[in-house]
Amino acid sequence: MVFRKLPGVSASGMGLRLSQKFVFLLFLSGLVTLCFGALFFLPDSVRLKRIFLSKTETQPVTVGSENDAKEHLKRPKEQDHPRGMTSTKGETSTKMKSRKPPVPHEGTEGGDAQEDLSLKSESDKVASSDQVASLDTHKKFEKCLLKPALGRERGKPSDPQANERREKVKEMMKFAWDNYKQYAWGKNELRPLTKNGHIGNMFGGLRGASIVDSLDTLYIMGLMEEYNDAKEWVKSNLELTSNGEASLFEVNIRYVGGLLSAYYLTGEELFKNKVVELGEKLLPAFNTPTGIPRGVINLGSGTSWSWGWASAGSSILAEFGTLHLEFVHLTELSNNPIYTEKVMNIRKQLNKIEKPHGLYPNFLSPVSGNWVQHHVSIGGLGDSFYEYLIKSFLMSDKTDEGAKKMYYNALDAIEANLVQKSPGGLTYMAEWRGGILDHKMGHLACFSGGMIGIGADDGAPDKRQHYLNLAAEITHTCHESYTRSATKLGPEAFRFDSGAEATATRLSDRYYILRPEVIESYMYMWRLTHDPKYQDWGWEAVEALEQHCRVESGFSGIRDVYTTTVSHDNMQQSFFLSETLKYLYLLFSDDDLLPLEDWVFNTEAHPLPVIRRSCLQGEPAQVKTE
Repeated sequence: MVFRKLPGVSASGMGLRLSQKFVFLLFLSGLVTLCFGALFFLPDSVRLKRIFLSKTETQPVTVGSENDAKEHLKRPKEQDHPRGMTSTKGETSTKMKSRKPPVPHEGTEGGDAQEDLSLKSESDKVASSDQVASLDTHKKFEKCLLKPALGRERGKPSDPQANERREKVKEMMKFAWDNYKQYAWGKNELRPLTKNGHIGNMFGGLRGASIVDSLDTLYIMGLMEEYNDAKEWVKSNLELTSNGEASLFEVNIRYVGGLLSAYYLTGEELFKNKVVELGEKLLPAFNTPTGIPRGVINLGSGTSWSWGWASAGSSILAEFGTLHLEFVHLTELSNNPIYTEKVMNIRKQLNKIEKPHGLYPNFLSPVSGNWVQHHVSIGGLGDSFYEYLIKSFLMSDKTDEGAKKMYYNALDAIEANLVQKSPGGLTYMAEWRGGILDHKMGHLACFSGGMIGIGADDGAPDKRQHYLNLAAEITHTCHESYTRSATKLGPEAFRFDSGAEATATRLSDRYYILRPEVIESYMYMWRLTHDPKYQDWGWEAVEALEQHCRVESGFSGIRDVYTTTVSHDNMQQSFFLSETLKYLYLLFSDDDLLPLEDWVFNTEAHPLPVIRRSCLQGEPAQVKTE
C-alpha cells in the first residue's frame, strides 16, 4: 500500500507494519472526533457553528410567567411602552423572532457576509411589516374604545327642575375644586377648616389624588378651564417614582382608574402614557407563590408586603378582587397581555379553593392560597370584589362567561346566607362570621343596590324581576339610614338588632365622610326604572350636604349624623369629587351622558368603555333590549 509522505514522518518510516497502521488510524479518527465535537461548545456567534448547525433555532419564550414579569420591569426606558414587545399569549416579540440565525445560502460554505446581511435584511423587513400591521390593528381598535360619552348637550335634561338641580351640583363641584386649588394644590386632599393640604401615606408618595380623581368629573361637567389646569398639573408635576407605603388598591382605583377614564374621554396621549408607566410599577405586587398580590407596594423599589393589620399576612378580597377592570384596559392600551394574565390568575386561584356555603371570605393567604378567616361582608373588605365580577362581564360586551358565572353563584350564596328582613320590613345584608350572623350593614355595602340592579337583566329569565326588586329594597333601606338621622345623612354603619332599624347604635359608627355609595345606587336605579323618587332622594342628599358639610372653604365630613350641632372632620375626600358629586350630576342628567350600554364605572366612579371586538370589523354594536 502506497502512502503520501506525512509531515514529520521520515522516509524510512513510510513502510509501516499492520499494527502501526491500526494505531495511526485510531489516533487520526480520535483527532477528527475531537475537532467536530468542539463545535458544540463554541458560542452561537462563531461562524463554524452557524455553518454546521444552521437549522437550530432558539426556543420561544412564553409571556406571563413570574420571571417574565421581572424581565418586563427591567426593560430600558425606550421600552417602557411595550406596544411592540408582545402581542398575544404564547408569542414572542418581533424583536425576539428576528434573533434567529440566518440560514446559509445553498451551494456555499455557509454563505458569504453579503448573503447573510441580505437575508437578515429580508427577515427584518418581514418582522417590521408584521409589527406595523399589529400596531395598526391595535391603534384602530383603540380608536373604537374612544367612543362618544357626553350625549346631546352633555346630557342636559329637558326637565327644568332636573336641570336646575344638575346646575347646583356643578356649582358644588366648582366650589370644592376652587378651594382645593387655592389651599391644597398638588396635595392629595384639602383640609377645608384649616385651609391647607393633606398628603397622608395611602398613596406611597404619589401626589395630587384630588386632581387625578377629578379629571373626568371636571370634563363631564364642562368645567374646561378647571380641567385644563388639572391636565397641566398631571403633565408637569405627576411624578410616578416615589418611595413609601402605597395601597395597591387605592392607587389602582384612583390613579390608574382616573388616568384611564381621562384618556378615554379626551383622547389625550399624556394620560395614556402616564397610566401605562404607572401600571408597570404595580406588577411586582403579584410576585407571590400564588400570584395573589400583596396589599402594599413601594412604587420606587418594587418591594411589596401585606398590611400589618391583615390577619396572618393576608391579602384582602376587596383589594385583590378590584383590579380586573383597570388591568384589562391596561392590556388594551399597552398591547401587553401581562396585566390581563395577572387578574385572570386571581380568578383561577379563587375558583380552585372551596367556598364556605358558596361565600367568599375576606382574608386570603397570598402564600398558601387558602382562606385565613371565615368573615364575609358585602361592605368593607369584600364589597367591590362582587361589583367587579358583574362589571367585568358587562365591560366585556357580555362575553366574559367566567365572571358572569362567578357573580350569579356568589349572589345566590349571598341571598341564601346574608340577605335578611327586619321586623319593620327593611331588607338588608348582614355580615357572616364563621356561620354566625352580625346584623350590621355598612354604608359601603349600600353600593349593592346599584350592583344588583345593573346585573338584573342578565340573570336567569325567571329571576330578573326578582333581582330588580331586591335592588330596589336594598336601596330603600339605605335611604332609610339617611332619613332616620337628624342631618339626613347616613352613618358609617347601621344595625338591625336590639330594636334598632337602620340606625347606628355605636358612637364609633355615627360619622359620615362624604361617602357616595347610597347616591351611587340612586343613580343606577334612576337609570334602570326612571322612578322620580330616586331623583328626589338624591336632592335630599344635596340639601343635607349643603346644610351640614359645606363650610367656608370646601366640604367636610361630620363626626355624628344624629346631631344638627355638627362637628366637622376637616377633610374633603378626593372621592367626594370623583364619586359623590359625579353620581349626583348623572342622576339629574339625561341617560345619553355616559350611557350604561357603552360605559362601566370602576369602584371610584371612573368611566371605562365597554370593549367591543365587533367595532374592529365595523359591525354595529348590538345592545340587548329584553
